[in-house]
Amino acid sequence: MKYQETLTVCVGMALCLWGAANAIADPLPAETIRRLAEENKRPAIELYREFLSLPNDANYPDDILKMVVWLEDAFGARGFSTQRISTEGSPLLLAERHISDAAKTVLVYLQSDGQPVDPAAWFQEDPYTPVLKERNSDGQFERISWDLLTNSFDPEWRVFARSASDSKGPMTQFLVAIELLDDAGFEADYNLKVIIDTEEEMGSPNLPDAVTENRDLLAADMLLIFDGPPHPSNEPTVGFGARGIVTVTLVTHGPKLPQHSGHYGNFVPNPAFHLSRILSSMKSANGRVTIPGFYDGVSIDEQTRAILEAVPDDEEKILADMGLIKADTVAPTLQEAIQYPSLNIRGMSSGWVGKESRTIVPSTATAEIDIRLVKESDYRYLLDLVRSHIVDMGYHVIDHIPTEEERLANADIVTFTHVFSYNAYRSDMDAAAGRMARGGMRHLYGKEPILIRTSGGSVPISPFVETLGVPAAKVPTVNIDNNQHSPNENIRLGSFIEGIAILMSVMSQSPD
Repeated sequence: MKYQETLTVCVGMALCLWGAANAIADPLPAETIRRLAEENKRPAIELYREFLSLPNDANYPDDILKMVVWLEDAFGARGFSTQRISTEGSPLLLAERHISDAAKTVLVYLQSDGQPVDPAAWFQEDPYTPVLKERNSDGQFERISWDLLTNSFDPEWRVFARSASDSKGPMTQFLVAIELLDDAGFEADYNLKVIIDTEEEMGSPNLPDAVTENRDLLAADMLLIFDGPPHPSNEPTVGFGARGIVTVTLVTHGPKLPQHSGHYGNFVPNPAFHLSRILSSMKSANGRVTIPGFYDGVSIDEQTRAILEAVPDDEEKILADMGLIKADTVAPTLQEAIQYPSLNIRGMSSGWVGKESRTIVPSTATAEIDIRLVKESDYRYLLDLVRSHIVDMGYHVIDHIPTEEERLANADIVTFTHVFSYNAYRSDMDAAAGRMARGGMRHLYGKEPILIRTSGGSVPISPFVETLGVPAAKVPTVNIDNNQHSPNENIRLGSFIEGIAILMSVMSQSPD
């Protein structure tokens, strides 16, 4: 790789061994960590540019395989053994450094795939060709030459590319952090395994089975996740849980084909109104799910509430940045609200709109729903609640497109299908993973990080926590305002380099 020719760290086998004879046992001093990250920022960015140039939409398995080959080379050059774990889709990649059967094992989760791209929505020719930008006097980002990095560096400059933050940024930060630790002669007192998910943005459909089938191969004492943005304040953050997810598709049915609204309005039932009634019946005006039992099992005791209240959310600013002045009232605060399962309409469709609108009674109406799960909720129970609620409204609920016979036997038909991705997880803040992550943050920053009990988004960690029986902690290493999942995804250069220092500090901690 081109990066190997320029990075000012060890590449010889004698120095790159994880347990070099002259290595030190204690964590590197914070000032040494920051100095190494600063001195190697340019070659680190070169590696990052090379990695970003690889298309990584999991809907294109051939591109994923090319990326897996690149990762095998990257980890192999850093003293890891690698092997692919076959799945029904793209393979997982396992990279490993083993020092002793008696040592504890740290498992690291990283993600390599990215969201699909719509090139027309990006302000650059190709989302997989990273560009460097700076903010102008009007607050807009303008493209600048990469050559500027030769003699200057502005931490506010940003790299724009798909997966810049989610999640090739953390992957590159990890690779560089490990290499810089090697260069400093750091000797880990633990075995290290890295599992790389290549289908995370598809919901990791093959991950649970792969973890179950390879539980001995993946066995570890704890799990560290390097993914996601920090708290909105951009202060150092460690997370200990995330909500799971199950999605539902509802389709209400009207005439087999759209009908002229003049000829048949007032006579042919409109499925869009049926769908509207169903959806509006599920939530109150203040955003609470009205289906009895939906929030069962969740309770917030005083100790938990104190943890939640310690998170420094500026809720008025969060709302104002979205152009809002009022929040839903599922709970009194944002942090408390995400401790509950949620029911969200993520998309709706019926007929045509805009310039394509026409005077018809549509044939179907569709709603896409996501239900975010918490540790106390069972997805099958929540699905049954929603399905029973629709049945109680008088609808005939099926899991397929209605047949001619079913249409003529039932007046109001709803097709109800679902896809379960994974459960929620939540680990003890004082368990081994939490101690290692928090210790690394305190070592680098001299203070306790912000502790997030459960994040609102979903990451596929529960298969590891449940199957391997390990505690987990998540360490974010990118800026909060990175447009992840959206066009013009980016990372702030200062945050990219800071993330290398964070991972060096965390990985130099002892897991004991």
